[in-house]
Amino acid sequence: MEIINQDALSQCIRDAVRAELQEHFRAGGSPQHDDERLLSKQELAAELGVSLVTLTDWMKKGLPYLRLHKRVYFKKSEVLQIMQQKTKDKEEQR
Repeated sequence: MEIINQDALSQCIRDAVRAELQEHFRAGGSPQHDDERLLSKQELAAELGVSLVTLTDWMKKGLPYLRLHKRVYFKKSEVLQIMQQKTKDKEEQR
């Protein structure tokens, strides 16, 4: 016995997703900028030209990261902001 047929369910899902997307963009949502996307440890290490060991060391020293399940991600904009601040702090110490 079928409570709802597959085609009707598919159409309901499509309509719901379409409505949510329209509401999101009506409310001012915009696609993420490159600086706002999440990077994995491997992606960030490659982008910064450092090893995974160095990146792990920086995490221990306060580099902001997000843990989702067992994976670690970084917000590129936050990492760049912290690195710029550290550079300014070192220049002021001289």
